[in-house]
Amino acid sequence: MYEYRTQGTCSSRIWFDVIEGKVHSITFENGCDGNLKALGILAEGMDAKELIKKLKGLECHSKATSCGDQLARAVELALSQDGR
Repeated sequence: MYEYRTQGTCSSRIWFDVIEGKVHSITFENGCDGNLKALGILAEGMDAKELIKKLKGLECHSKATSCGDQLARAVELALSQDGR
């Protein structure tokens, strides 16, 4: 299980697994509960690299990031730490 401390969003942490290149068990701490549960459900089992392509760079309101962007950054970091 990976843990990522977010920056610049209402959520403060994200937990997730990457198993055989797929993202699983995504949960957020704080933030918009319903939206983040939905994001976790929609991204469940998604190819990690595809998730990064789809979510990286998304902004929320006037912020330069979003919870989706933070998830993409977290998954990207996890893949780089695993040497992928």
